[in-house]
Amino acid sequence: MLEDLEVGEFLLELRKEFGGGDEESVKVVELRKIEQGGKMMEEFVQEFRRVARGSGYQESVLVKGFKRRINEGIKRKLMEVERPPSSIKK
Repeated sequence: MLEDLEVGEFLLELRKEFGGGDEESVKVVELRKIEQGGKMMEEFVQEFRRVARGSGYQESVLVKGFKRRINEGIKRKLMEVERPPSSIKK
């Protein structure tokens, strides 16, 4: 797991585990690692919101990150709709 992290992410992960990491930096690392996988969308939305809270990112950046982390089947369906959602809530 740690072998996949870049040096900066490793240091943030280290601070998270042993203290000294500011909340915003820890949230950014968590956002980069979160994936929907086999979770139900509602569960993933709740987890994503929990992690996103306090990250310092604006909603437009969060929406892009959210779209990257949902599973491929849902991504395809979203691309097929006439008006794709413009927020995580939608």
